[in-house]
Amino acid sequence: MRRFLFILPMFLTVASYAAQVVRGPYIEDPTQTTMILRWQTDENTPTWLEYGPAPRCNQIMKISPEGTQHKAVLYGLVPNQDFCYRLYVYNAAKDGLQAPIEGSFRTLYSPERKVVKFLAFGNTAGENAGPKALLASQMAQKEADFVIHTGDLTASGLNEDADGEFFTPYKEVLAKTPLFVALGANEYGPEREQRESKSFVRSNYSRFHDMSWSNATPKYYFFDTANARFIFLDANAAYGAVWAPNIDEKSTQYKWLQTALGGAAEKWKIVVVNAPMYSTGAKGPAHEAAARFVPLFEKYGVDLVLQGAEANYERTFPMLKDEPNQRGVTYITLGGGGATPTKRMGSHRSTARFVAGHHFAEMKIVDRKLTIHVYNDQGKQIDQVELYL
Repeated sequence: MRRFLFILPMFLTVASYAAQVVRGPYIEDPTQTTMILRWQTDENTPTWLEYGPAPRCNQIMKISPEGTQHKAVLYGLVPNQDFCYRLYVYNAAKDGLQAPIEGSFRTLYSPERKVVKFLAFGNTAGENAGPKALLASQMAQKEADFVIHTGDLTASGLNEDADGEFFTPYKEVLAKTPLFVALGANEYGPEREQRESKSFVRSNYSRFHDMSWSNATPKYYFFDTANARFIFLDANAAYGAVWAPNIDEKSTQYKWLQTALGGAAEKWKIVVVNAPMYSTGAKGPAHEAAARFVPLFEKYGVDLVLQGAEANYERTFPMLKDEPNQRGVTYITLGGGGATPTKRMGSHRSTARFVAGHHFAEMKIVDRKLTIHVYNDQGKQIDQVELYL
């Protein structure tokens, strides 16, 4: 990597305000050779980003032009590598820069790697600041390659609520852990059943998030890292979102899923979808989505499905043809990222564990073994399970 030797203040011009970073920095769409960082300031200002392979954080500089919405696409990275960065903004005296905001990230792994560590949580809707602060503090202490969100970032789906309900409470986690999201019903807005809602996702979600396209759309995508394939679906048509992608057997998404699963070969196959295939929570299973997708999961040997929508934790036994079977698929609902927990509303032979409470999961793949630890907002382990490829 080529190092720039100029000094940051050389770029300073007269500024009338010491702008503040009010969102981020947060990291999205990692690959083996690229990464995207985004941040937002409260006033128009240029900003500066230094980065490099850890611990040499100042090897390359990128300048984000004057504005409030800032985005840096980092190219030319290498797989399996830890990077660090520093983000600079003007100081109040207008004669230098504020202390940098520091963070780190890790590129995705090449196929020969057999170890992957990641966090997963979901349903951060609502203003339950206390539980979110506790969860975020614990998550920030974990070493993870990336974090998965199972959908419903906010209650309204509005960008104006995203800071208070998501970006601010989980700021420390997002500054060092690349984020992947499965769109939830809330991302389509409260009027998602109306055709007038067409621009809602584009105006409130897509403008501020970068997801892998994977030859499909930002609403459903997959990525590979080490010996695992992670597939993100959008099943919100089952919740009446008229502008969500179709999920019937003739739909583009269904055919894409067949290809994504069929091409995963002997990798771990982990699916993330907001609508639960199995659930005994307040909303219950998304029957339409389950009827479409579960047969594909079973046919192609999906190992784990991470679900959202509910405001509870629930894990099934491995399920095959709607019965517990060790050759089946395990489904885990992760909906305790901040929404007010809901109680179990019924029973089903699929349920192995149910907890009404705030929580997150820490997962680790080591070759052919996947270990899952789930913790509540007090740091107590509420579930543990091991899966084998």
